[in-house]
Amino acid sequence: MEKEKIDRINELGRLMKQRELTEEEKAEQKALREEYLSYVRTTLRQDKKGD
Repeated sequence: MEKEKIDRINELGRLMKQRELTEEEKAEQKALREEYLSYVRTTLRQDKKGD
């Protein structure tokens, strides 16, 4: 996953602590989180196959 997307996830997380996110920001955060989790799961499966 691109560093820019991970940075954006973190940025939205920081914003969420400061104020309520807009609906657009919430949707973006949800999509990015889902993409990140998919990436992690795929990576873990690939690593497990390599054992």
